[in-house]
Amino acid sequence: MRRAAAGVVLALLVAVPLPAHADEVRDRQRPMMATLDVETAWKSTRGSGVTVAVVDSGVDAGHADLAGSVISGPNMLAAVDGDTRPTRMHGTGMASLIAGHGHGPGGRDGVMGIAPEAKILAIRALAEREDPSYRLARTSEQADDAVARGIRYAADNGADVINLSLGKNDADLQEREAIGYAIGKGVVVVSAVGNDGDKRDRLDRDGFAPYSYPAAFPGVIAVAATNSRHARAAFSNRNYSVVVSAPGSGLPVAGPGGDYFLTDGTSDSSALVSGIAALIRSRHPKLPPTLVAQALIQGTRHGPSGTYDPNVGFGEVNAARALTASDALTTPRAGAAGKPAGQRFGTGAQEPVKVIHRPAWVSAVIVIVTVTGVAGAVGAVVIAVMLARRHPRRPPPQAGPGAGFALAGPGVWGGPQPGLGRPGFGGVPARAEPWPPPDPRAAGHPRMEPPPPGGPS
Repeated sequence: MRRAAAGVVLALLVAVPLPAHADEVRDRQRPMMATLDVETAWKSTRGSGVTVAVVDSGVDAGHADLAGSVISGPNMLAAVDGDTRPTRMHGTGMASLIAGHGHGPGGRDGVMGIAPEAKILAIRALAEREDPSYRLARTSEQADDAVARGIRYAADNGADVINLSLGKNDADLQEREAIGYAIGKGVVVVSAVGNDGDKRDRLDRDGFAPYSYPAAFPGVIAVAATNSRHARAAFSNRNYSVVVSAPGSGLPVAGPGGDYFLTDGTSDSSALVSGIAALIRSRHPKLPPTLVAQALIQGTRHGPSGTYDPNVGFGEVNAARALTASDALTTPRAGAAGKPAGQRFGTGAQEPVKVIHRPAWVSAVIVIVTVTGVAGAVGAVVIAVMLARRHPRRPPPQAGPGAGFALAGPGVWGGPQPGLGRPGFGGVPARAEPWPPPDPRAAGHPRMEPPPPGGPS
């Protein structure tokens, strides 16, 4: 979907209806599942015990591929939606990529997600074009902080991972604070980097797309989209917010009412990474968000060797390799536990700690040195006071006539004056006068008399 001038938009580029034939839906998933090595990862975990919050346009909990896996959270746009019925197309598609479990005998039909045993916490926080309330949601102040409120709700209500397949070009302080709050509570936050990569008018002279938020906020695992050749998809944003990448072209997803669609967009890529994060959290429930991100990075393939590329970040994610990396991050290194308790202070038998007694003369020396030092300090103070009384300070000089409040400058009294006497401040330099000022009535100093009536002659 194309982004309007303001507000949050879904990071889905296009959705094409797909015939709901089970064999075609699952067959179209196979390349993506093979790229991510999902079936190998499932030998370790399928995401049980993990809740992934999908802060999006809403999820159709009745879809056969999601039945029993969706926890319906609040609608943060309830005041805007009124009595209308949201479409919930985008959110349903993202939920199916994360935790779809298929349907039919053996779950062989429909969409299978990356973590099919995980739960989805569905939170509606933004509208899509098909919604009756779309125009109002784009302009109403009641929708301004919906995403931030959705993130906080997810963090407070059991989410292990939050997927944000959405974005806008302007950083929102409330969203940034909400993300910091969630990460502080140990929640992994994943977001799409945006779909402006093929819009020439949106790129700078180096070919970089504008940053999209919340993907560009610190702590967020920002995801770009790759094509079937494991390179950056043309529409995917290229900039330095990208952390990892995942397939994002021609993926089948579930839609409301039992429908299916083929979609392109970094939205899909973000959902896939959220699914892998759910697998990691299922295997290691207490692994901090930073180490979950580290496991995803260490498990990447098809990226720059040992370095970074703003096209795909550190590379394309791989579920099996990420789980292996997470195992390594949680396994103590050889020798890290240290020596057994009986060998930490040597190999010999443990003995009582020896107490070394000081000779009596040591204490006497310490006392003498201390007393001498105190007496010397007291004597120094007494001498300083006596000298101060014998040589009292002279009173400070005052400025001569015409100097106002200016203080004498360095050197000889009456030199250049700082403060009011500096050039540009309207002051005048003080005249040199002896101290104390002479009595103007003394010899050699004519008295200043007022002019006679009639003015000077």
